[in-house]
Amino acid sequence: MLTKRDKAIIADLNRFRVMDRDSIAELHFANLKRPINATNSVLLRLLRDGHIQRSTHVQPYVYYGADLRIKRNSAKIHHWLSILDVYKEMRKLGALESFRVEPKFGRKGVAEPDVFARFRKTDFFIEVQRTIYTEKQMREKIDRYIDLCRSDLLPKPFPHLLILSEHIYELKTAPFRVFQAQSFTEFVESLKPRPIKIAIT
Repeated sequence: MLTKRDKAIIADLNRFRVMDRDSIAELHFANLKRPINATNSVLLRLLRDGHIQRSTHVQPYVYYGADLRIKRNSAKIHHWLSILDVYKEMRKLGALESFRVEPKFGRKGVAEPDVFARFRKTDFFIEVQRTIYTEKQMREKIDRYIDLCRSDLLPKPFPHLLILSEHIYELKTAPFRVFQAQSFTEFVESLKPRPIKIAIT
């Protein structure tokens, strides 16, 4: 018999594709005295009963839903873990109303964001860039968002686009706001009004 928490863990594994043990402990066992011990116990039970899978090819081990078909050492694992890190970051900042991983908006070739999120009553598409794109690749990515914006697939206003990367790109003008930052926290900090320094003579 699956508990309510078991079902919540499985739902998160299906939502985020892949999760590490410490993230599961943070999201589902933070209220316990020994969250890591409790997490280990529950994950081993769910694994034994076939409700989840585990990859030991990645350190630390990662867990994913029973129906997900990926290579145990897939490069996508680290990408999904980066998306999970963004979720945890946004959650700590508060007012996170929605967080969808890799939502689809129509035919192939349409922009495929890593995340659609509603944060502080504002919609965002988020690109989590672990690798550096060429300027051409990034232009092509932005062009797909422009095409999506001009289509009738989404209601207006079109979400802001936030690119999280250690590299800052030269971007073309778009009919929606585009932001760049190394982390979501840095992005939020950049929005705060800076104090005005008044020179005293």
